[in-house]
This record gives sequence, structure tokens and C-alpha cells, in this order.
Amino acid sequence: MLRYYRVFEVGSQVEGLETKRNYETFDHDPIEEAEKIKREYFNGPSYSFQSGRAYYLPFEDLVNVPPKKDFPNVHEYYSTLFHEIVHSTGHKDRLDREGVTGKISFGSQNYSKEELIAELGASMLCGVTGIENNTIDNSASYIQSWLKKLKGDQTLIVQASQKASDHILGIEFS
Repeated sequence: MLRYYRVFEVGSQVEGLETKRNYETFDHDPIEEAEKIKREYFNGPSYSFQSGRAYYLPFEDLVNVPPKKDFPNVHEYYSTLFHEIVHSTGHKDRLDREGVTGKISFGSQNYSKEELIAELGASMLCGVTGIENNTIDNSASYIQSWLKKLKGDQTLIVQASQKASDHILGIEFS
């Protein structure tokens, strides 16, 4: 089916419209302990810093987080970064967690476990670096919502989160 659309270039062909949105940005100094964790993560993923959303892509072994300047609070940036790099520990070449390497769907048991592992692992890394997890209320409700899906499988999640954060820190575990 062939369709025809009339398209206008907003900047030069449409009058009265603002062509560029003004987004507020923030100036932050890096937190050296947190930067060190990212830098020294042995065999860690590659990173990109594109605005919009945070994610981990296992097939590319890529963590994306919005740049620091997008976050009103630098602690939120590092909390988000840590959440995504904990996901990366599930890669097949690292800890090979089913929530990263297996077939998962949003809201499934494996997805719930993986989100809990990432959130708790990020909290552990925040604690190691002295970062206030200012999003603790959000984290707590986020964790609570996923725990309901798991019906009390809390020990496994804590152990997996500890193993993931230890892996990032280069701590040997048995």
C-alpha cells in the first residue's frame, strides 16, 4: 500500500514554533570511589551515555545510562549506573544468570528476580562507595513490588545480589 504524507521542516518551514526544547542540565563533580568501581570492573561491559533511558543490552554487552548532567542529583546517576552494571554481571561470560541470558518477559519470575538482583546489588555498591541512595524510597517500593511476584524468595535474591556486587568489585567468592 502506497501512502503520501506532506512533511514540513519545523525550523525553516513552520512559523511560530520553537524548534529546540530547553532541557535543564546539572553540573556534577564525579565521585571518585564510584568512578573507580566502573573503571576497575574487570572484563566489564562497554558504556554509552545517551539521554532518555538506562538499560543493559546483553547481546551487545552494553550499559547505557543518561549522562551525569541529566540527573538533578549525582547520587541518582551512580545508583542508576550501578543498577545497570549489576545486570551486566548476568552476561554469559560472567555469572551467566538466567534473568539476563535466558528468554524472559516483562513481569515473569525470572524478570522479577533479575530486577531485584540489580536493585539490591546497586544498593550494596552505593554502600561501598558511601553514596546516599537518595532514591531509597523508590528502591524500597520497587523491590517490594518485585518481591510480591516472587512469593518470598528473598534469600536467593540477596545471595545473587551479593555475588553480583562482589564480581564487580573483584572480590573472590566461593
